[in-house]
This record gives sequence, structure tokens and C-alpha cells, in this order.
Amino acid sequence: MTGRQLSLFAGAGSALLLIAALGFQAVGYAPCELCVLQRWPHVAAALVAGLVWWTDRVRALAVLGTIAAATAAGVALYHVGVEMTWWAGPTHCSGGIGDLSRMSTQDLMTRLQSAPVVSCTEVAWSFLGVSMAGWNAILSAGLAGLWAIAARKGA
Repeated sequence: MTGRQLSLFAGAGSALLLIAALGFQAVGYAPCELCVLQRWPHVAAALVAGLVWWTDRVRALAVLGTIAAATAAGVALYHVGVEMTWWAGPTHCSGGIGDLSRMSTQDLMTRLQSAPVVSCTEVAWSFLGVSMAGWNAILSAGLAGLWAIAARKGA
């Protein structure tokens, strides 16, 4: 495979992980604060893949893709450590409250009081004994590896 093809494949992998996360959310698995944080590097990686496709500048962009996927893996590993109580996580986790600009103060207070709080320390779903954060760490590390190979191969 060429560096361009590997970059596009890795970007598609990030996009699929985002779709999977949204799918889990759609069926009732509300994300915690760290779950949401893990998604942003995948957004960046998918956008970088789009830039590779559009500009054909593989080497420099693949380095950015590697950084994005490695960041996703790092945040996911941090989340796994929080789930396993190896270290402390954020002192607060919060649920979504909607569009703040269109709410009255009373509506905002009502939403805040009823917002679901999802703990970053609880494993909501696991497969083969590995949590969602663990799978994200494994898959993100693999994607970072693909990006790195793409960067080495260049255009």
C-alpha cells in the first residue's frame, strides 16, 4: 500500500471509531467526560486524512495524523487507568445540558440539576474483559502505527 492509501485507511479507521462511539451513545451508553475527550483526536485524524486526499501531501500530514491517533491512544490509556483506579481521574464528570444561549436562568438550573452524571471510573461496556476505553487505546495505537508507516512511505 502507498503512504496515501495508508493515510486514508487510518483516517477511515478514526471515522469508524467515531461512528461506533456515537452508535453506543444512540443506544443508551451516555459518555463520560473522558469518553468525549477521546473523540476529538479522532476528529482531527479524520480531517487530516481528508487533507491528504485533497492535497496529496502525505508525509507532513501523516505526521499530524500520527500525533492525533497517538493522542487518542494516550487519553484512552489515561481513561483505562481511571477505570482501573490506578490513578485519580477528573474530580467531576458532567452530562450534556444543551444550547446555553437559548435558555433562561431557570431552564439552565433545571437542566443542570437533572443532567445525568456519568462517572469516568465506571466501565459501562466491555468485550473480552476490555472496556470501551481499552479498545479505543488498542485501536488508536494501531491507527497511530498506520499513520507512522504512511509518513515513512511518503507520497
